[in-house]
Amino acid sequence: MIKENFVRLFEDSFRRYWDLEAFTDYETKFTLTYGQVAEQVEKLHLLFEQCGIQKNDRIALIGKNCTRWAVAYIATVTYGAVIVPILQDFRPENVHHIIKHSDSKLLFSGDYYWDHLDENELGQVRAVFSLTDFRPLTVIESALPIIDEESGTRFELPREIISPEAIQKLFDAKFQGMFFPDSIRYDYKDNEELASINYTSGTTGFSKGVMTTGRALASNAIFGHHAYAAGNPSHKLLFPGDRMVTFLPLAHAYGCAFDFLGNSTIGGHTYFITKTPTPKVLLAAFSEIKPTLILSVPLIIEKIYRKQIQPMIAKPPMNWVLKVPYIDDVLLSQIRKKLVGVFGGSFEQVIIGGAAMNVEVEKFLRKLKFPFTIGYGMTETAPLISYSHWSKFVPTSCGQILDNMEVRIDDVNSEGVGEIVVRGDNVMLGYYKNEEATKGSFTDDGWLRTGDLGYVDKDGNIFIKGRCKTMLLGPSGQNIYPEEIEDKLNNMPFVMESIVVQRENRIVALIHPDIDACDAAGLDSAGVARELDNVRKEVNKNLAAYEQINEVEVHIQEFEKTPKKSIKRYLYTK
Repeated sequence: MIKENFVRLFEDSFRRYWDLEAFTDYETKFTLTYGQVAEQVEKLHLLFEQCGIQKNDRIALIGKNCTRWAVAYIATVTYGAVIVPILQDFRPENVHHIIKHSDSKLLFSGDYYWDHLDENELGQVRAVFSLTDFRPLTVIESALPIIDEESGTRFELPREIISPEAIQKLFDAKFQGMFFPDSIRYDYKDNEELASINYTSGTTGFSKGVMTTGRALASNAIFGHHAYAAGNPSHKLLFPGDRMVTFLPLAHAYGCAFDFLGNSTIGGHTYFITKTPTPKVLLAAFSEIKPTLILSVPLIIEKIYRKQIQPMIAKPPMNWVLKVPYIDDVLLSQIRKKLVGVFGGSFEQVIIGGAAMNVEVEKFLRKLKFPFTIGYGMTETAPLISYSHWSKFVPTSCGQILDNMEVRIDDVNSEGVGEIVVRGDNVMLGYYKNEEATKGSFTDDGWLRTGDLGYVDKDGNIFIKGRCKTMLLGPSGQNIYPEEIEDKLNNMPFVMESIVVQRENRIVALIHPDIDACDAAGLDSAGVARELDNVRKEVNKNLAAYEQINEVEVHIQEFEKTPKKSIKRYLYTK
């Protein structure tokens, strides 16, 4: 059981790293030191008091990654309230539902998102504040007046007492210009209490509120501090002053835990990418900032590989030279140097998670000796379950089980594959106001069902074969893992991404073509269909008889995805 208290992590970080730079909005260069973050947090605590917010009240948060998003999150959890981070990809009706379902009392919103919300659909929300400058965007009269249940105190909420100017006056009166590291005193909140509710955006189409404790959040953050590199206890993943480029959505467990919580509780400097994180935007940021650790999802790495590396190695004489022993080592070294430079050249490793990595891309990166590793987790474990440093990473695995987690394989089939179930510090309390879903997510003896199929080797490395819900059955009951077929398809010419489904006992490949490659080859729609059918035939050569793709269906539009860039399968499997 983890000893560090989640709220105390921030208190200690502010005191220890007071003068270090904490957060920067990359495009505008707006920067706050740890001391300035602490001051902003204190002002929001005063704001919460003015709004009658009590311990364990819910505060919702929606907006793009930015410094004030981080400040609002920290202020909420250090006040003892429960943060409800909302993914910015949700539609307005979903946002309304989440705010009401979570019983949120306040909302922090980016101005763009607020323009698309209806204040009459916000349930118990008393006021909405802007992530641009924390000004009140609206006070909702239907939620007032507020009566404190314990003291009977009646709160009114006119705009003038919750404006930034009014809060500044309260701050000045409280501290009299004497706000120092020793001024920080946050009320204690037990690690076993609820700290956040994260509403999932999964590939199955159902959004549930994952109840995460301070213990689970602290456990993940501390792991980021103390995960030893290459077994060397003196070498941690994160150090004070380390630079991280944050482009994963902070409202998602993966980006929140390591890009944000882990780095900000060890004195790191986090740069928020506030634009859409295209490869072009990211590569410019990597070049300028030179991050010391990079977290990514497979899609970003695969796009960079396809744009930066694949065109270079596909043409003669490069593709010939790579087949020549010894000479290929020299060439691979040069390619590796180029790829490391693309990511800024100063990083310890690239940690990839959130979805499955294309096997062929992974194989080539390993051949290059590129410093990357693949971890495994889920929102319900805040998120980490397994990880290995890149130097110890076993190819095609998802790393080793964490010391504070246990893994077991249930319902093992003849191939030695079964459902991965887990328990430990990182596991959620359950789904908010959803006892049925909570019960269905745990085994009778209390292990969390991941919904993933896989196996564990003798060294504790986890290998994932696919999702329980996506596994298909062959004509004689054979197990077919569509993700493995998709891996082969996605590495073929003219294929950008794919989904493999089963229709009337036939295996169908839904393929979104690589539009740029098709245009460069001068292919019209008939030509695209012809080339993709050739891809089908080529891939079938490496598949068992029961796995054979019977048909290709061309999807010109890119598949809809979750914020972590996994395809929303449920939209295409009906």
